[in-house]
Amino acid sequence: MTNRLKIGISACFFHPDGERKAAPSKTLLWIEQSTAHWVMSEGALPVMIPSLNGATFRGEVRVEDYAQWLDGLVMHGGADVWPGSYGEQPLRPEWHGDRVRDEYEIALVQAFSRVGKPVFGICRGVQLLNVAHGGTLYQDIRTQKPGALVHRDAEIYDLNFHEVDILPGTRLAQLLPSGRHKINSVHHQGIKDLAPGFVVEAVSPIDGVVEAIRHVGGPWVAGVQWHPEFHRPELGVVDDTPLLRDFLQAARAARAE
Repeated sequence: MTNRLKIGISACFFHPDGERKAAPSKTLLWIEQSTAHWVMSEGALPVMIPSLNGATFRGEVRVEDYAQWLDGLVMHGGADVWPGSYGEQPLRPEWHGDRVRDEYEIALVQAFSRVGKPVFGICRGVQLLNVAHGGTLYQDIRTQKPGALVHRDAEIYDLNFHEVDILPGTRLAQLLPSGRHKINSVHHQGIKDLAPGFVVEAVSPIDGVVEAIRHVGGPWVAGVQWHPEFHRPELGVVDDTPLLRDFLQAARAARAE
């Protein structure tokens, strides 16, 4: 039997859609191959965690069962967070987000944290972590933060880049070289009010948009606004390997307890 770390990855949702060619009446759950391969790059086994509610759910499997069985959790990127999850109404209909996915992922975060398993958020994932712990978001950075950088360009998607400043005295500053780093940027929402118990670890130097956060004095919870799984050396971006290794080391420590 393998002794490799087992890392849960939260699922993205395709809700029933009559215009979709593949299974239009069904809810589809999926993860990006790049996210799974990023987890695998350091020898861990990625496991997509399915939804545990909805009309088709049956049986007695609980989110706590996954939290006990797995060694850590990666919060996948994807759809907008529903503004109602942080006490607001959508400013525009297209920013309604995904309430069902929010509820599913918040339950995952709570379950893994209760049993001392580390949680790492990517893009939407870091926003969800902030909301799950009482923070709020900009529903649209360009609208609510005039003069901000273009943090999402749909035409070039993951080839949109900018720099980030790693803040001194943070854990992230211990993991990455000092100075500014080039990262990808594919988000139009962002952290507005930081959740209690968290610290900011990186910001966009031009507009101050939060790019990385970490929980202090409690469960291991951290995340970045960029997509480390999209980074490749030839792009001239920061080497994110230390972030993944730090997360997996926390998973090993949790397993040993």
